Amino acid sequence: MKLYRYLTGPDDAAFCKRVSAALNKGWQLHGAPTLTFDSARGRVICGQAIVKDVPGEWSDDVVLSEH
Repeated sequence: MKLYRYLTGPDDAAFCKRVSAALNKGWQLHGAPTLTFDSARGRVICGQAIVKDVPGEWSDDVVLSEH
């Protein structure tokens, strides 16, 4: 089964830390990163889709945090 996640971070340091942790757990980058401006907070939010192939089929019991 292929799992998809979308990581975001409120600043470069937090975003890079989350992406690095995911890569260390076997996730791979998927597509180009994105930048979104949060006008309410006046800051840019970084985002990146990641993907991972895991054994098994999809069910409602799958918990992304376990991968």
